[in-house]
Amino acid sequence: MSNVFEAFSEIDDLEEQLHDEDPGVRHVAVLELGECSEPEAIELLVKAVSDTAQNVRKQAAIALGNFDGPEAAAGLCVALKDDNSEVAQAAAISLTELKDPSAADVIIPLTQDEDSFIRASAFGGLKELCNPKSMQPATLALQDENSKVREAAVSVIGWLQDESAVDALITATLDSSPNVRLVACSALSFSRKSEAIEAVAACLDDDDWRVREIASETLAKTRSHAALAALINCTMDDFWQVRVKAVGALGVLGDPTAIDPIGALIDSTIPNLRKVCATALGEIGDKRAIPYLRSIENDPDPDVRKNARWALERVA
Repeated sequence: MSNVFEAFSEIDDLEEQLHDEDPGVRHVAVLELGECSEPEAIELLVKAVSDTAQNVRKQAAIALGNFDGPEAAAGLCVALKDDNSEVAQAAAISLTELKDPSAADVIIPLTQDEDSFIRASAFGGLKELCNPKSMQPATLALQDENSKVREAAVSVIGWLQDESAVDALITATLDSSPNVRLVACSALSFSRKSEAIEAVAACLDDDDWRVREIASETLAKTRSHAALAALINCTMDDFWQVRVKAVGALGVLGDPTAIDPIGALIDSTIPNLRKVCATALGEIGDKRAIPYLRSIENDPDPDVRKNARWALERVA
């Protein structure tokens, strides 16, 4: 019983310190509350986000990230509206640490705030919570004038992995912002609908190489052969990062049609690309790949050699 009384005594002492005239004392109290396991600490930290000292408010916002639930979310929502950008940014980061889905009820109203930073931060917090209640505000936000808000909203929809939202995600792959298109393309990896796969395949022609890279990666996850020709075409992309993902996807699909296009990259000056080519040829497992693999089995890069020899054993 003594430990319980000691815990309550500690909370009482920290609460008293929060009323001290010295902001340094209050700051230290907030630091200790952030390390406290007692539920009463949340209430005190929520009060501290309204402290007159900026560094105390910021520390309170950081400390609330160590807790969870609607009470912690309520305090962070207050801090998110703080006039000081450092306090608001700390609150935005802590919102992403919440895991209790019930916290969504407190955060959702902020998705309608007039400040785009607050709207985007609210969706950032909702993403990890995976609360179905977030779907409607996230879908509405796809029309938001601010691209960062749209991007955060698409992330929420993607994490919910609800087939009813596939059409909204497909629309987002055509967004004016490449960041939104990129996130939407990645979010569609859960769907096996032909419309979703077609939309991702269309992203292989996107103007932004990052979108093409993510599209290749997403198609590997869907394991659909519908985009085989488009992926083969991407092995000639101007950016090696796209070529790496396209080759990786072709390896997953395992279609022998891709052997020669992959083999054409086997003498690339980029070790990572040679390594992925070796792996992909091994996954395809066709003996026609042996000459390509023989050419790099003594590659100067140890990872390339390792993958090439593994692939040769697999093909044999």
